[in-house]
Amino acid sequence: MTSTTLDQTDDTREHPLVPRVRAALHGVNDPEIRRPITELGMVDALDVDADGRARVRVLLTVSGCPMKDTLTRDVTAAVSAVEGISGVEVDLGVMSDEQRTALRDVLKGGTPEREIPFAQPGSLTKVIAVASGKGGVGKSSVTVNLALALARRGHMVGLLDADIYGHSVPAMLGVGDAKPTAVEDMIMPVPTQGLKVISIGMLKPRRDQVVAWRGPILDRALTQMLSDVYWGDLDYLLLDLPPGTGDVAISLGQKLPNAEVLVVTTPQQAAAEVAERAGTMASMMNQRVIGVVENMAYLETTCAHCGELERHDVFGSGGGETVSDALTSRLGYRVPVLAEIPLDPRLRAGGDEGSPIVVDAPETTAAKALLDLADGIAARGRNLLGRQLGLSPV
Repeated sequence: MTSTTLDQTDDTREHPLVPRVRAALHGVNDPEIRRPITELGMVDALDVDADGRARVRVLLTVSGCPMKDTLTRDVTAAVSAVEGISGVEVDLGVMSDEQRTALRDVLKGGTPEREIPFAQPGSLTKVIAVASGKGGVGKSSVTVNLALALARRGHMVGLLDADIYGHSVPAMLGVGDAKPTAVEDMIMPVPTQGLKVISIGMLKPRRDQVVAWRGPILDRALTQMLSDVYWGDLDYLLLDLPPGTGDVAISLGQKLPNAEVLVVTTPQQAAAEVAERAGTMASMMNQRVIGVVENMAYLETTCAHCGELERHDVFGSGGGETVSDALTSRLGYRVPVLAEIPLDPRLRAGGDEGSPIVVDAPETTAAKALLDLADGIAARGRNLLGRQLGLSPV
């Protein structure tokens, strides 16, 4: 048996296939961290015997790692693809405390504790907070489907469920019982459907436990989800805000002053009036409001006689334009209506079943409206109007 570890400097004793196997392993990413396992120090040993059988020892961050089956499958597939390898054995171990600390240091890159990476002037991640004036307008459904739509367009997307009391994002994505992995004092977001997701619901001991927190504890929880979670390199971070203009909206405004805000409303005037307040609050926190989404805008049916599509304004009309006009006048810059999403039972059912409509039924009018919304947001440049640039006069 020829044996080697990855830090071995004398390659003269290596089996000729070892370098090729090592190169193949460099293409295997940790499912949660999404970086090569060789770079993370997770490959502890690598052996290739005379018959071409490879044995790879991989160290898990914790013994109960939820993605260990995926990791085993990916390692096996990568090594099996190396010409000359006749078989693969994957042996799973667990990192020591010292190795986990080293991994944390690699991921943190030497940055201080409790630093929110998205608040730094050099951050390239676009942060979009989805807000509403009141509950029941489908804000979380819009957030989840928008995040998935951006991911389907090839973007790296993180989703933070900041609706502390009414967290529904995990269930909408079918990961209501998922728990994030902790590496020392760092949290790995839960990977699902191409997204990196974290929610206070995932951090509770039990799914049915009630969150009864007030201001200071809420603030610390938000800081933890922004700074202690290893998000990696993201193109977009979407935040599902709680409805209204309470503690969470204020705290996030202070922590992420350069975030952009998307306001969700429905057609009726009562919803539009309170939605204006959510946009105004964002502006008060120096956040730019990029637009309005009118959800449940209309119901589309097929006429039984002529076969033509008919539009029914079930909840009235004009709410989105009302919010747009009011915020444009109040904030001093154009706040357009970016999407009108029709009422579709599949949009609601997809959220209940953990199969959002942009994935499960992308051909529907509602899904197309959400995909077009993602395309419109992705096409936007970086507007510096109203942004804090982190510069000081000399």
